[in-house]
Amino acid sequence: MGNISNGLKKFLSNKNTVTVVGIVVAIFVLYFAYNWRVNQATNPVTVPYARTQISPGTQITESMVGTRQVPPSMLQGDVVRSASEVIDKYSNADTLIPAGSLFYQRQVVEKEQLPANIILSYPNGYVLYNMAVNTTSTYGNSIYPGNYIDIYVKIVERRAEGQEQSNFIRVSKMLENVKVLAVKDSSGQAVFANLDEQRTPAMVVFAVPSDMFILLTKTENLGSYSAELIPVPTNESLKENPGEVSISSEELVNYINEITVVEGTGQ
Repeated sequence: MGNISNGLKKFLSNKNTVTVVGIVVAIFVLYFAYNWRVNQATNPVTVPYARTQISPGTQITESMVGTRQVPPSMLQGDVVRSASEVIDKYSNADTLIPAGSLFYQRQVVEKEQLPANIILSYPNGYVLYNMAVNTTSTYGNSIYPGNYIDIYVKIVERRAEGQEQSNFIRVSKMLENVKVLAVKDSSGQAVFANLDEQRTPAMVVFAVPSDMFILLTKTENLGSYSAELIPVPTNESLKENPGEVSISSEELVNYINEITVVEGTGQ
């Protein structure tokens, strides 16, 4: 054992031997590094591509997406490398994706990022309604697209009693099971489209039948009455079959119609 140790020490103490060993090791390292770089540059990579032409604002379905192998040199810029990153997303509003083209990150967006995404989301016969909100009325920005809300109304009626004015306050539930389609800021940008940006909610957008649209519009324009619409989140979206939007109080509807007619006729 001692002879082996002494021999190894002599071998390593020989400068010429150490130099040769170092050169050999360096050559091996360079050889394997070069081969690795060559393989990285030449081995094909599987990426998704468009099987058909995809028009702007179109939902990208699985049938529209194929995969092919391409050399790594083609993967410049923001090329999408996984089919899961494009399926069920949407082509950007200003983007037409040709058949056979690779996908790029800037071409593929979430539904909420489309400027006109709301028109894709509500049934025929319904009317879009913009309800003014703020951070407080959305419970600290906690109302999201896809949530369900009930809508309450607070009406303050000012009555003269002799020489004094009295306020009579009424708070009632007006609508229930209203599905939120969008939450936008004052410039019309989707609040949750980019979570890296802090956007303040200014409107909640939903769709209701035309009679409910008229009712909401009347409520917000009662004139001498002060009226406020109040969104209240519910857990309806957690149910397997969420309920349909409906009027909660016919008595409240009759009341609003009555005072609206009186004001409209000037009586």
